[in-house]
Amino acid sequence: MWSPLLAGCRALLAASLPNRCLLCHQQIPSASQGLCPCCLAASCYRQPICLGCGRELAVIARYCGSCMKHSPIPVVAPASYHSALGPLVGRVKYQQDFAPLPTLVRALSSRVKTLATAGLICWPQALVPIPLHPARLQQRGFNQAWVIASMLSQELALPLEDSLLLRVADTAPQAGLSGKARRRNLAKAFAVRGELQWQRLVLVDDVVTTGTTIREAARALAPWSPDVQVWCLARAEAPGLSHSS
Repeated sequence: MWSPLLAGCRALLAASLPNRCLLCHQQIPSASQGLCPCCLAASCYRQPICLGCGRELAVIARYCGSCMKHSPIPVVAPASYHSALGPLVGRVKYQQDFAPLPTLVRALSSRVKTLATAGLICWPQALVPIPLHPARLQQRGFNQAWVIASMLSQELALPLEDSLLLRVADTAPQAGLSGKARRRNLAKAFAVRGELQWQRLVLVDDVVTTGTTIREAARALAPWSPDVQVWCLARAEAPGLSHSS
């Protein structure tokens, strides 16, 4: 009998507290933002970056000179994982804290539109969230990549293909593994269900670090969709993410 009462008290307390930025803790006007405009602007990229490796560029371009030598998977993100936004992205996955998601998704959406207008990325036909294995999904209770892709689908009016890509191997968590161990862990972890009707697809994830996950997912899609992009909330600066590497 106490559970509903306690839940009601928590909701009343939360409603009575001022909404504060998750970074600077200053009050912000909307209860749905989670981040103030100043902290968001300070954390997002403020100059061009290479879509292959994430390094800063002196001029607006798709890739740096090094990444132009191979066929990198373009990774679009509004901020570096090493910025103040990195820990917030981790809180979504590990603490089920969805407060910053609306603002982060809008920042990603704005970044996508800017790059598309500049001709640096092609507009996709559908969004594909990186799937979890059913056992991991049952354990966690949600797939953060699906939540992000669903919000982006509404924001950008793009179809959401959430049953196309399957995770067929229940792999160990990637955190803490070396690059070689990550590649071995995710080898043949993904499969495609049925025939694809799309050729320009975007893989959606919360964060890209070494790129092993998106590389394996892109490899599964490659026979039907060779030009896959990746959109995420934050990315680490890493070597170019090519299909062949």
